[in-house]
Amino acid sequence: MKGLSGFCIVLLCSCATTKIQKQLVQMESEFQDHVGFLLYDPVAEKNLISHNSDKYFTPASNTKIFTLYASLQIMGDTLPALYYEEIGDSLIIWGSGDPSFLYPWLPQTEVFEFLSQSDKHIYFSDANFSGHTFGPGWAWDDYSYSFSSEKSPLPIYGNTLTFRKELTENYPSVQPSVFKSMFFLSDSVARPSIQREYGSNTFFYSPSNGGSLDRQFPYRYSGILTTELLADTLKRGVRYIDKPLPKIRKKLFNYYADSLYKEMMQQSDNFIAEQLLLMSSGVISDTLESEIGIKHIKQLYFSEMPDDPIWKDGSGLSRYNLFTPRSLVWLWNEILKIKPTDELFPLLATGGESGTLQNYYKSESPYIFGKTGTLSNNHSLSGFLITRKGKMLIFSLMNNNYPGSSSPVKKKMEQLLWEVHLNY
Repeated sequence: MKGLSGFCIVLLCSCATTKIQKQLVQMESEFQDHVGFLLYDPVAEKNLISHNSDKYFTPASNTKIFTLYASLQIMGDTLPALYYEEIGDSLIIWGSGDPSFLYPWLPQTEVFEFLSQSDKHIYFSDANFSGHTFGPGWAWDDYSYSFSSEKSPLPIYGNTLTFRKELTENYPSVQPSVFKSMFFLSDSVARPSIQREYGSNTFFYSPSNGGSLDRQFPYRYSGILTTELLADTLKRGVRYIDKPLPKIRKKLFNYYADSLYKEMMQQSDNFIAEQLLLMSSGVISDTLESEIGIKHIKQLYFSEMPDDPIWKDGSGLSRYNLFTPRSLVWLWNEILKIKPTDELFPLLATGGESGTLQNYYKSESPYIFGKTGTLSNNHSLSGFLITRKGKMLIFSLMNNNYPGSSSPVKKKMEQLLWEVHLNY
C-alpha cells in the first residue's frame, strides 16, 4: 500500500506539472508575453518545474532581492549612520548614505540628537560621494516623482519636500521651509498643479479657485543644499567643506537594519534600496558609488550563480538590469543561509497580508512570501511558496513585454501559483 500511495503522489504531481506547464504556454500566447518560471525544492535540491528559467528578463523591483543580499553580506544587522571627525572646536561630518535621517517611514537613529547637541562648529563634506545621483537606465522624465528620488550621501526627509494646499487654506505650505523661496506662481489657473523645472529646484505652482494638493517631490541634490537643509533642521549654523574622508574616523551606527530591509522589500521603496547599495559600497571602499558594491558582490559571491546577472542599480528602476529566474531562485537560497525563514519572512511582502502582495494571493493561511517587480509591460514575483502539505518551495515567475495591463497577467500568475500550492 505504501508503494501504491507513493505512486499516486508522483502521478498527481506529474499531472499538476503538466497542467502548470500548459498554463505557462497559454500565458505567453494570450498576453503575447515572454514568461519564465522555476520552481525549486531546496530540501531535495531539485527543480520541479522549469520554463525558460535560463532566459534573461527585465526584473524591475526583483532587483531589490540583490540589494538585500548585498546589504546582508556587507553590513548585516548594523549599518553605518554617519562618519565624523573632531578637530579642535570643529565637527566634520560625512554621510554614510543612510536614508533614515528624518525619513517618516523609518526609526530615527542618533544622528539628529548627536548633531543638535554638539557644542562644536559643524562642517559637512560630500567628498566621499561619487557617481551620478540617478542610476543608469532610469527614465529621465520620472525626475519629478517621489519614487525616483535622487541618491545622495546624507539624505534628509527621504530627499523629498512636501507641498500641501488644503481646500480651506488661502496659501500653500512647503516643508522643509528652505524650499519656500524656490516656488513661483505660474500663469495657469485651470487646475491646481505643480511642476519642477528639469535640472533645478525651481517649482511652478498653478493655483485655481478650488482643489487641494498634497504631494511629495524629489529635489535636485547638491552639497550646498544639504548644508542649508541641515542648518534649517538643526536650527544652528552648518558650513560646507570639501574635505576627503579620513582613513581613521569615528562612526555613528544604525541598529534598525531590519526596518530598512522590511520597508524596501514590503513597500518596494526605491529610495531605500538605492541608499542601501550606496552604503554597502561605502563600507567596502570608503566611497559611496553603487557600481563598487555591485562589482564587489559579483566577484566575491556570485561565482556559482547559474547565469551572470546584468545588474545596474539597487532599486530596479533601470531597464538595463537583466536576470534569469534560475539565478533569482539561487539567490533566495543563498539568502536563506544568512537569514532563516523566521527572520526573513517578516521582512517580505506576504500574500493577502502585507506590502505589495496585500491584495493578492489571499488564503486562510499565507502561502506566498516574496518580492514583486513591476515596470510598464513587465511584472515578476519571486520568493517562497508554502504548499498545502507544508512544504516550502522557492520560485521565480517573470513576465516581460505584454502590451496590455498587468491586471490579467497577475490573475493568471495567481491561478498558477495556487495550483502549485494545492498539488505539491
